[in-house]
Amino acid sequence: MGKKARKRNTFNYNLNRKKLKKKIMRKEKPKIECAQIRKAWDDKKSAKQNLQDMGLSLGVKGVLPISKKGINEPVGRAAVVKPYVVREMEAEASLPTSDQPTCSSDLIEFVQHMIREYNEDYKAMARDEKNYYQDTPKQIKRKVDSYKRYHPKEYEAFIASLQAEKSS
Repeated sequence: MGKKARKRNTFNYNLNRKKLKKKIMRKEKPKIECAQIRKAWDDKKSAKQNLQDMGLSLGVKGVLPISKKGINEPVGRAAVVKPYVVREMEAEASLPTSDQPTCSSDLIEFVQHMIREYNEDYKAMARDEKNYYQDTPKQIKRKVDSYKRYHPKEYEAFIASLQAEKSS
């Protein structure tokens, strides 16, 4: 009885190692974006059981049972073990959002330069050498209007400083 011949391990160039790693990582654990759910998550339980414990549902199927007899029947619900999750999520959702539209600093600088040089003459602004993107007079007017709309206090202070320079 002799030794068995073994095939030597060689590198397989046809496999994409990056894709394989991503596939394994995706199957390992789900990435939970919501901080409240991530904090209350139990790795030993299934996704459905975890969400039931928090008072949430995995999907819409089976949430409200449809019965043939009548709609006014009470719905049997599982006991919520972690009600604080829903409370925290509701508290976060009720916070006011501060998505205020604004202009970029480059646009503000561009508009201030144009107003300083040409006041309200948009055709002259379109011919200016600082008009790098070759905006038309209407496009420049829209940019000036958006600056006035989104930064009214800053615009008023800028106009006041221009008038102070002209008067002195």
